Amino acid sequence: MRHYKVGVIGCTGMVGQRFLTLLDNHPWFEVTALAASPRSAGKTYKEAVGNRWSMDTPLPEQFADMVVMNAQEVDAVAGKVDFVFCAVDMSKEEIRALEEAYAKAECPVISNNSAHRFTPDVPMIIPEINAGHMEIIPAQRKRLGTKKGFIAVKSNCSLQSYVPALYPLNKFGVKKVLVCTYQAISGAGKTFESWPEMVDNLIPYIGGEEEKSEKEPLKIWGTIENGEIVPAESPAFTAQCLRVPVSNGHFAAVYCSFEKKPTKEEIIEAWNSFSGRPQELDLPHAPKQFLHYFEEDNMPQAKLHRDLEGGMAVSLGRLREDSQYDYKFVGLSHNTLRGAAGGGMLLAELLCAEGYMD
Repeated sequence: MRHYKVGVIGCTGMVGQRFLTLLDNHPWFEVTALAASPRSAGKTYKEAVGNRWSMDTPLPEQFADMVVMNAQEVDAVAGKVDFVFCAVDMSKEEIRALEEAYAKAECPVISNNSAHRFTPDVPMIIPEINAGHMEIIPAQRKRLGTKKGFIAVKSNCSLQSYVPALYPLNKFGVKKVLVCTYQAISGAGKTFESWPEMVDNLIPYIGGEEEKSEKEPLKIWGTIENGEIVPAESPAFTAQCLRVPVSNGHFAAVYCSFEKKPTKEEIIEAWNSFSGRPQELDLPHAPKQFLHYFEEDNMPQAKLHRDLEGGMAVSLGRLREDSQYDYKFVGLSHNTLRGAAGGGMLLAELLCAEGYMD
């Protein structure tokens, strides 16, 4: 595998910080550009972050003295890299314009943002599930007028706690899904120090989250037709999303019904045997076992299992029959690893391995 020069746009935020912890000593990727807002530009990374470093591990030394660039100076940043990770805090319109500007500068963009998730020719990929959506990239390049540049996005962080569990069950005809997600405060870019109001608290609303939770799975399960990804028409999703006082780890309580109801043993076997393209390619951030099922009634737990396989695996438990739906179960994923920067990193590794960055 060749080595790639990469940049992180939005490097000072929580997801940008997480990207840098994953890029520290990455076997394929070398960070050659850090970029953020004009107020951070010109400072060293250590100065720009200041006391806002939110990771459990120290700020990687190799990035501390790198000078942060202005993310709006697209040509300057694009000229230093083969592709960029994007995790900026801006309005959707501004993000759409910025990411498209980088793509048109022949700099592929791996985006953690939601702005382009429903652009019809932008693939939204969970690498184990819909890697085939990469095949839309030539159509997107044709629209943008680029040879190399394109945008690929990862899905909303909370989806990782339930969509990977439902996907292998498609062979039984997943018909309808009700999901309640219980989402960690790091999903809002916060810690308990910066958001003390969340200690011993629960907020029953996260702006825009329920719409994403209901619509995004259908694009992931969609098909490519005439240069667009056409969302699937089923299963029918309904969602409720709550913010809970947990530092990291999004939980989901899932209820689902099937066209052809499987046995409990068939569901667990489908989970245990499921793998995808990242496992075939043995990508650096691919978990060996993507889905882990726990038999114990009190498992999985956020503290115990969110870091499973480097935070890139999904933990499942409490599968049982339901009186209203066919089955119910719970799922857990690490929201800033599998759900955000780690999912973006795995997507970039997949695109590199499949030749889309060359």
